[in-house]
Amino acid sequence: MTKPLSGRTALVTGSTSGIGLAIAISLAEAGARIGFNGLGTPEQIKAAEAALKAAGAPEVKFFDANLMDVAAIETMMDQVAAWGGADILVNNAGMQHTASIATMPTEKWQAIIALNLSACFYTMRRALPEMAKKGFGRVINIASVHGLVASIEKAPYVASKFGLVGMTKVAALEYAAAGSRETGGVTVNAICPGWVETALIEPQIQARAAKFGGDRDKGVQDLVGEKEPSRRMAKPEDIGALALFLCSPAAHNITGTAMPVDGGWSAQ
Repeated sequence: MTKPLSGRTALVTGSTSGIGLAIAISLAEAGARIGFNGLGTPEQIKAAEAALKAAGAPEVKFFDANLMDVAAIETMMDQVAAWGGADILVNNAGMQHTASIATMPTEKWQAIIALNLSACFYTMRRALPEMAKKGFGRVINIASVHGLVASIEKAPYVASKFGLVGMTKVAALEYAAAGSRETGGVTVNAICPGWVETALIEPQIQARAAKFGGDRDKGVQDLVGEKEPSRRMAKPEDIGALALFLCSPAAHNITGTAMPVDGGWSAQ
């Protein structure tokens, strides 16, 4: 049986682990060729490649580009174009640093804006015109609940994610009429996760669990419940499933959205 993304090529940034890898795996399971990018040791990169092949990707290619370097992004996009071009672009790479505005190092501001926002512009400006020529394309920007609501001590992160949501809307408007229902059209959307259960936040979970005699579930509820009414985290696979739906024919008229996966956080 033909898989829904057979013949499609996806480029997923920041996909050697966590949410990015989960999205890439979801697309691989649907039959897409996967171009992946991100940080990691050679062993971690090999493990991600193996996971993508095991998930069913007919072809997997690693693009080793520093996304804070414009020239490196241009080279990567040239390489992707030579590989056949991206039908699906997922901008997932990002970073965070917490400090007050008064104490935030200026180099952190510059780095976070460069990676979380500017890199997405540079990939989109190359990918979208080619998608329009084909009449099909999907851009999925992984923003954050912090692209919808603010929190203290996260000025560059919040600024970058609000900016990414805004840029998503602009691009969606510019390409809304590209293609057709039959070809699939070109859509640009943002996914805005709240708490997602990844290895990066496990230390925070364990710290809270210690308050409850090591009960991890109570630790999660205590941590997440401060912001999310659901008091539970999403899984990386949940974000992957939503990204896959946005790539489907049924999503041809869903564009310019910022979809929260935040347990009601931004509804308050």
